[in-house]
Amino acid sequence: MSLKDRLKNKVEEEQQSPHSNTSLSKSDPYDALKIRIQNIVIDSLNIDFSGEDNNLDQYKDDVRSLIEMEVRKASAELTLREQNRITSELIDEILGFGPITSLLNDPEVTEVMVNGPTQVYAEKAGKLVLTSARFKDNHHVLHVIKKIVAPIGRRIDESSPMVDARLPDGSRVNAIIPPLALEGPTITIRKFSKDPFKVSDLVSFGTLTQSMADFIEFCIKGHLNIIVSGGTGSGKTTTLNVLSSFIPNDERIITIEDAAELKLVQDHVVRLETRPANMEGKGEISIRDLVKNSLRMRPDRIVVGEVRSGEALDMLQAMNTGHDGSLTTGHANAPRDMLSRLETMVLMSGMNLPVKAIRDQISSAIDIIIQQTRLPDGSRKIVNITEVHGMEGDVIVLQDIFKYEQTGMNSKGQITGRFVFTGVRPKAVDKLAAKSIKIPPSLFNSR
Repeated sequence: MSLKDRLKNKVEEEQQSPHSNTSLSKSDPYDALKIRIQNIVIDSLNIDFSGEDNNLDQYKDDVRSLIEMEVRKASAELTLREQNRITSELIDEILGFGPITSLLNDPEVTEVMVNGPTQVYAEKAGKLVLTSARFKDNHHVLHVIKKIVAPIGRRIDESSPMVDARLPDGSRVNAIIPPLALEGPTITIRKFSKDPFKVSDLVSFGTLTQSMADFIEFCIKGHLNIIVSGGTGSGKTTTLNVLSSFIPNDERIITIEDAAELKLVQDHVVRLETRPANMEGKGEISIRDLVKNSLRMRPDRIVVGEVRSGEALDMLQAMNTGHDGSLTTGHANAPRDMLSRLETMVLMSGMNLPVKAIRDQISSAIDIIIQQTRLPDGSRKIVNITEVHGMEGDVIVLQDIFKYEQTGMNSKGQITGRFVFTGVRPKAVDKLAAKSIKIPPSLFNSR
């Protein structure tokens, strides 16, 4: 049986099947059609994705003819221009980043999760949804992973089965393959907006209030050291990117990341990115190495995408030795937990420091902790803006300045609540006043 005959049979089976592929997005009325055609073409074409240097452009003519036939068969109402557009987009999707291309192009999708070739999830409005997209086999998924990581000099194979990478638009990619991933190659993509969010966007989303944003802006312009804390997927990196927009344009900024994601708008920005070890296990450049090197680069600001390990010690020392105004993020469920994690990460540096000395370093280095949370309804909120007040005995004293109080849930399943000023005048007001930055008292009157 010829390839086209097999395709026709497949089309008839799809049309008679009670299962209907649905799309996540309402932005493109042809998404459902495109996903169905895409799956048929992937199943029908005898593409071997296991080749190391497989040039898929050789299949372009076959793909085009199959798509054109299916598009005509699917709808007689499409204009020639619409047919050509759908055909062109599907070719890019099938031979580009594969079945997930349409999800990556969908502005309503914020995260894409590939759990093997037949199970693709997407996050939309904070909720996970199983999509109808699917890959041909494990080799197809692996081919897409290699296509993502190759342009930035990363690799993935049995000797290095995990990789962090990024897409051209800055979206964060993590991939892990067998033998570590038992169900097949797995991809997790955290999408970023093509146009970086501004603080006004976060205010309109309900992430924080304008008063909170104004206070943070004063703190950043006053060179206070800030750490954004939160769980996975809470929006820490997005918030860090927004906060960095408050840095004056005449300052030299060094950004340090595992996979470059931050999109700073200032003119004088030097972006540094880690490098994994080569096949011989040599040549690795870690976050800690870059933090140490950045101190020799005459930075006005150091922005670390995330502290996870021993680099926390170097970051704290930088904050305590004249590099005020540094920004970073860390994983923790509460401001107090963030301090505990910093202690643990400092110990991971290999320095045998007493806990009291570590806490002294933390209390003198960190000025403000911004705690961000993803709530059960999918919304993201800055639930605490907390000030570090120093030490009392062996305990670091914290004081909330702003916090989010939940009041319940409405009929639509959305969390309800309000942002409030706790009533405690921040010590930061005096620190900023010493730098000729005056915070208007009215800033703390709004609720």
